[in-house]
Amino acid sequence: MSTEQQHREARLTERVVASFDATPDPRLREVMRSLTRHLHDFVREVRLTEREWQQAIAFLTEAGHVTDERRQEFILLSDVLGASMQTVTVNNEAYGDATEATVFGPFFTDGSPAIPLGGDIAGGAAGEPCWVSGTVTDTAGNPVAGARIEVWEADDDGFYDVQYGDDRVAARGHLVTDAAGGFRFWAITPTPYPIPHDGPVGRLLAATGRSPMRASHLHFLVTAPGLRTLVTHIFVRGDALLDSDSVFGVRDSLVKDFARRPPDRPTPDGRDLGGRPWSQVRFDIVLAPANPAAPANP
Repeated sequence: MSTEQQHREARLTERVVASFDATPDPRLREVMRSLTRHLHDFVREVRLTEREWQQAIAFLTEAGHVTDERRQEFILLSDVLGASMQTVTVNNEAYGDATEATVFGPFFTDGSPAIPLGGDIAGGAAGEPCWVSGTVTDTAGNPVAGARIEVWEADDDGFYDVQYGDDRVAARGHLVTDAAGGFRFWAITPTPYPIPHDGPVGRLLAATGRSPMRASHLHFLVTAPGLRTLVTHIFVRGDALLDSDSVFGVRDSLVKDFARRPPDRPTPDGRDLGGRPWSQVRFDIVLAPANPAAPANP
């Protein structure tokens, strides 16, 4: 490439960056200037062709057409590029032994059913019963009473309730920790499932030889006054997809032992499962302070 060509490209980048100099909001100014530099650097690094640029515009246009109140193709794109997980990582700085965060996912809904301690979130969803228990503490080890725990998951067929389109509410609920910070509930044993892959993001994965499958997991959203809100999952130890989760959500610290129990094994709460096998997992949650002055033991 000639020196003159390099100068032309660099001058264009600088002109576009400078166009944001008068942006009143300093944070918006910083973001737009940096975004412009990185975007132009990408175009120049890969020597993007005009045909490739047109294909990219068509891809984004189709993603917009696919997106509706039940499906967000742009979040899916962010997920498979690891941008969602990187944003989570940046915004949940390591603090002591606080539980690690992971991606939120597109299937959370407000207004989940309240269940008592020891209740069942399944709501008729297909799957093997799973007893989940643990505690919520702060990083000093103090129990957090009254913490709200939202839980949700896919059923044994690999679908969340909102994917069925019939207004069912299943495999989701919320509960509150007891005075000792304890919680316990019945769910269903997580199983692998594919992210929606019948649209442009799915074609991107296929073209790059990547699988749409997510490792088996159970979602948690934990909130308590004065403590950092935690969005996380727990994953099933031994799952073959732990190293290839399509949205890069797996953290080693979140892989748990889901102990398989035979039908004749008594359940922790004496529940009669009608001769079905079940599983059992413990998940102790540690919440960081809401606004820590500095990371503890980074």
